[in-house]
Amino acid sequence: MVYHNLKALIKGIRACKTVADERALIQQESAAIRTSFRNEDSFVRHNNIAKLLYIHMLGSPAHFGQIECLKLVASPRFSDKRLGYLGIMLLLDENQEVLTLVTNSLKNDMNHSNMYAVGLALCTFANIASEEMSRDLANEIEKLLGSSNTYIRKKVATIRILMHSELIFFQAALCALRVIKKVPDLTDHFTSKAKNLLTDRNHGVLLSSVTLVTEMCQIDPAILEEFRNAVPLLVRNLKSLVTTGYSPEHDVSGITDPFLQVKILRLLRLLGRGDQQASETMNDILAQVATNTDSSKNVGNSILYETVLTVLEIEADTGLRVMAINILGKFLSNRDNNIRYVALNTLNKVVSMDTNAVQRHRNIILDCLRDGDISIRRRALELSYALINEQNVRVLIRELLAFLEVADDEFKLGMTTQICLAAERFAPNKRWHIDTVLRVLKLAGNFVREEILSAFIRLVAHTPELQGYTASKLYVALKDDISQESLTLAATWVIGEYSEVLLEGGIVDEEQPKATSDKDIIDLLISIIDSPYSNFLTQQFVLAGVTKISSRRSTSSAEQDRIAEMLAKYTTSPELELQQRAVEFASLFSLGEDLREGVLERMPPPELKATVMGVVSENKPVGSTSKDADLLGDEVLSTPANGPAPTAQNNQDLLAEIFGSTSPPAPGASSPPQSQRTTVDDILGLFGASNVTATPSPQPSSVTPAYTGSSAFSLGPSQSQSPAPTAPTAPRLTPYIAYDKNELKITLTPQTSAAKPGVVMIMARFQVSGVAEAVGLNFQAAVPKSQQLQMLPMSNPNIKPGSVETQQMRVVAPVGSNVRLRLRISFSMVGQTFQDQVDFSGFPPGLTGGSS
Repeated sequence: MVYHNLKALIKGIRACKTVADERALIQQESAAIRTSFRNEDSFVRHNNIAKLLYIHMLGSPAHFGQIECLKLVASPRFSDKRLGYLGIMLLLDENQEVLTLVTNSLKNDMNHSNMYAVGLALCTFANIASEEMSRDLANEIEKLLGSSNTYIRKKVATIRILMHSELIFFQAALCALRVIKKVPDLTDHFTSKAKNLLTDRNHGVLLSSVTLVTEMCQIDPAILEEFRNAVPLLVRNLKSLVTTGYSPEHDVSGITDPFLQVKILRLLRLLGRGDQQASETMNDILAQVATNTDSSKNVGNSILYETVLTVLEIEADTGLRVMAINILGKFLSNRDNNIRYVALNTLNKVVSMDTNAVQRHRNIILDCLRDGDISIRRRALELSYALINEQNVRVLIRELLAFLEVADDEFKLGMTTQICLAAERFAPNKRWHIDTVLRVLKLAGNFVREEILSAFIRLVAHTPELQGYTASKLYVALKDDISQESLTLAATWVIGEYSEVLLEGGIVDEEQPKATSDKDIIDLLISIIDSPYSNFLTQQFVLAGVTKISSRRSTSSAEQDRIAEMLAKYTTSPELELQQRAVEFASLFSLGEDLREGVLERMPPPELKATVMGVVSENKPVGSTSKDADLLGDEVLSTPANGPAPTAQNNQDLLAEIFGSTSPPAPGASSPPQSQRTTVDDILGLFGASNVTATPSPQPSSVTPAYTGSSAFSLGPSQSQSPAPTAPTAPRLTPYIAYDKNELKITLTPQTSAAKPGVVMIMARFQVSGVAEAVGLNFQAAVPKSQQLQMLPMSNPNIKPGSVETQQMRVVAPVGSNVRLRLRISFSMVGQTFQDQVDFSGFPPGLTGGSS
């Protein structure tokens, strides 16, 4: 059956009961349309194209009708032209060769005596024009921009396509915009015409011209400077819209032409950025728009949102910025989730500009943590982190801990890290700091990074007055719940290290001290190793912990025998790591009590110099080190920001640095071969366990505990060491600018220690100076062949305006040498890719100690 018109075809397709029937009907009709095209039946061509476009909208092939659309365009009848141009816009795009046949038709119709035919040609051009077509017809477009016909000027400047902002949908695009997007070199051709269009009183022409000028200013900074003198004119136009009474033609929900207001605000934002005079000109009208716009409807909220963005990006005065932030705070009370999300997202960007103004809305931001929308909770969480300071740390951490208790698993890893970092930075006292981390371990111990656990152990080691309190709290928490891995690891380490303190002070449960025994402690640790939550890492911690306890004089002989029996059981474990440690620990029992006490005595507090602030958003502690012969022209050590998984030796070196071990060997010194180690080995080193491959002969009279790297004990006699020479160091926490170009600034802050000459810790900080985000930052560094470099991963490769991202580096250089770096930077900003390479030698001489 052949359908003679579109209406009959639609009725037939809707009557199909199955998808198969519909497909069969469409195939049959398509075949009939092809036959009609071959017969060159001009009378029915119009109906065939209409049916074919409907078939195309249903997703079926319709490309065979492209040439027939061109034939309709050549028809003198307006209805044929209209349908033909519609078919061209739907069936063709700028990459198809058939498009070259359209250029002449467009040129003819742009000079047509019927203004509506001209409008059809402009509409088609704006949708499908290629670069070649744009060059061919640019002069026609420029000529039509100066037309005296308002309809044609509007069509030249505007074409109805659907775009969207955060809160409203609007229709606007430009024929001239298509040209300058395809051929930026032709932008100058439209500058003078665009200036004249800004003075037009017709709202449609003005809307189109503002959109055109905005795009031109974004493409060419020189044109941006040329249009700055148009700010007074734009201010007058905006003021006219704000103060105009009811206008039926342009009214939307009681607001006069909100589309034009939004467009003008966006252009003012571009023109006022970085220009004090232009910003002062628009300050008053921005305040007037902010105070007079009705916020009860989305139309008004869209204008207010654009006003806020404009105020925050231009050189506005402080009062205007505070008013803008207050508008965002008011958005947070809106019942529309889209508006609340936009407000939170914007506050995250501006919190660094005026933290005090954002602090006023802290309570409602915290309320957003309980919102049912996960996107709102995520943005509120990010904003909460930025608001923490010394004055509100107790309140905000309490709220974050309450949210952590009910948070989804995807939030917990980042939350535990941020809470612990904030506690480390702003803690009012050490007991509060310890209590906070303990609470985190109890609530989300399976989502705590290794760096946080290491920092907590370091804190406990440096707080002797709270070691008994911490051990008691961990003992109680472990008895209640052994399913949280990080809680289990921390408790096992602390209890093993400070068991005698725990036995002396007892268990403090609900502020009431209660005595405990060594048997209770051993029972608890053994219950961990036998639990279904136990893994190889926790088992290794338990073995090291009970071995430490066995060396304390407060441990009874019965419990020591019990520990020895348990160690003997694991000497035949099929897991090599467990077997090796069990063999090592069991061998200590045959060497005498004095020797065991000396080897396993309490570890000295590690050096407090490392921080986890540079690895907030990373799961792995160390970046990899790879050879690179390109950056310095010689063999150097270079570390890419996002390299492969770290090697075992890198982990050992970093943990040795964090936990205050002895200095690494000098560059060039040969190091003895080492067996392969894992991260488990390095962490286990905190307990006092090492990979001993042979059992040396006992020498109790000359043995003292020796701590080397992250290994735990040495059975050989200790070597006397001369004290490290005191070397001059650079001023601490002094940043040096290494790169300041393309709106990206990189500073390097070195930190040294007199106890470790030759080792320089460098904190790299990245921030953007403009309002555009730097995306995909790749930061590489290299040092000369005589030096060694290690880098932690970057906190975030995307640098947002107002935020600071970090990356930590560690350089080992010969004493007395100067630290030199070759940096390679690549990133994208506003669609443009930047690559640069710089040599940095700005650190002061003598940074590595000795004389330069």
